[in-house]
Amino acid sequence: MNLHTINATSGAAAAADQSNQPPPFAGVNLFTSDAALGDTVQREGGGRAVKALTAFGQICGSADSLESARLANENPPRLRTFGPAGERLDTVEFHPAYHALMEISCGEGLHSSVWAHHAAAGGSPKAGAHVIRAAGCYMAAQMEAGHCCPVTMTNAAVPTLLLQPEIAAEWLPKILPRTYDRRFLPFPEKTAVTIGMGMTERQGGTDVRANTTRARPASGKGGPGTEYILDGHKWFMSAPMSDAFLVLAQAEKGLSCFLMPRFLPDGSVNGLQFQRLKDKLGNRSNASSEVEFHGAHAWLIGEEGRGVPNIIEMVTYTRLDCAVSSAGMMRRAVAQAIHSTEHRSVFGSKLASQPLMMEVLADLALDVEAATALAFRLARSFDRASDQRAAAWRRLMTPITKYWVCKIAPSVVYEAMECLGGNSYVEDHGLARLYREVPVNAIWEGSGNVMALDVLRVLQRDGEAVEAVMDELKQAAGDDAHLTAAHARLEAILQEPRLLDVRARSLVEGLAVLAAGTILRAHAPAAVADAFIATRMGSIPRFTYGQGLDWADKTAILARATPNRA
Repeated sequence: MNLHTINATSGAAAAADQSNQPPPFAGVNLFTSDAALGDTVQREGGGRAVKALTAFGQICGSADSLESARLANENPPRLRTFGPAGERLDTVEFHPAYHALMEISCGEGLHSSVWAHHAAAGGSPKAGAHVIRAAGCYMAAQMEAGHCCPVTMTNAAVPTLLLQPEIAAEWLPKILPRTYDRRFLPFPEKTAVTIGMGMTERQGGTDVRANTTRARPASGKGGPGTEYILDGHKWFMSAPMSDAFLVLAQAEKGLSCFLMPRFLPDGSVNGLQFQRLKDKLGNRSNASSEVEFHGAHAWLIGEEGRGVPNIIEMVTYTRLDCAVSSAGMMRRAVAQAIHSTEHRSVFGSKLASQPLMMEVLADLALDVEAATALAFRLARSFDRASDQRAAAWRRLMTPITKYWVCKIAPSVVYEAMECLGGNSYVEDHGLARLYREVPVNAIWEGSGNVMALDVLRVLQRDGEAVEAVMDELKQAAGDDAHLTAAHARLEAILQEPRLLDVRARSLVEGLAVLAAGTILRAHAPAAVADAFIATRMGSIPRFTYGQGLDWADKTAILARATPNRA
């Protein structure tokens, strides 16, 4: 046998070995292939951006972007603490693929677009800005979720900065540009900046009022907008390569919020000493650090003692992004599961057409659409902040949406992995990385119990907001038996305040599922809405996916969910 024959034979064998394997999930437009996303964007007020979102969806689902995602995670950031002469560096090095992802998302304006109206005096927000940005974040998380952390925090920092107008006036011109500048330079020399955050300390964790970092005025008596000197530490300092950070520290009048830049006005490096980068379960493309402040300079945002309410402005926006990105990652996992099963035959027929697999895939698709509907309904409330009913929805439903969407994401991604079998457990397919990624959103910016406690605080302090949302849900439930029964059960819980501490999770989950059900009932195809409401609010207990849909129109549900749309 000559060489040509050997090569031909080997090629034929390779082709045979690849038979009955799905093509790579790449080159997929993440916007046009997602019917639920397109409908949701239109419904919630983002229709003017369909053309731009279509273009961005093509970029996010491209083979090049997905390869950058792989490289950024296989080559995680490295901390350079010292230089060759023993000098402090405290810089973080990233693989070029990470910077490429940041350029894509910042180029789309995901770090700043909702604040673009601040570029001109007297400007007003554009209609649907938060919904449009949410759609971009939803797809960017499917592309690669780790880099979304600094993008989210930069966007979320703006409302806190606006509490101190002179500081906002200085920093916003470098936050708003749709560009990304990776250079380690004083911010006046850069074309664009990113903002990180440091709240928690090792002895306090969630209880930030136990923080021990101290802040003293650099000169005089201090006050809003003035310079302070900080000494202490942060157990988690997110995105340490950022150009500045919002941090909490104890001042004379209590816990206060500060903006801490990497460089001082004279061009020297500020006193931040990074101790290490966290070795995390997932989110590996993104750096998270431990840091010590040794005479670090920072500028007070708002009044002393108002640290928590001032930084909560930032936290509220990050919680929205947690929900949106979790919904996006769920969509990516289920879309890939459907894609794989539609291209793979088992026992003589396509896997996606086999009854048990259809049951599982349709069941997963219901949670993806419900999570997407709920997250984007929340984004719409950010767009309509001046409307009292929208403001009530935002106040109550931000922690509820964050709780439920982020909680169900790991189960959805895991079940989607099982649809692919052993291939999903191999790094090449990307779902293993996605599975490691999804828990972070349920933990970051408030775990489940923190979200439940936040809802209890709303009940105690803003009864009118709760009443407004409950009235809206009651009207939306209409004459649907499952929805009205769910609403009555939640009303009963609210009428027993002495038990709310132990029933908080039940209340939060119930409100999330009821809200999602009402949105689907009003706007989703009947096959989707009816199946979600009956299985999530019916009386049959279910602990895993793929149950209770024997009566449902699974063909219609999957036709809507497939990424392989004609």
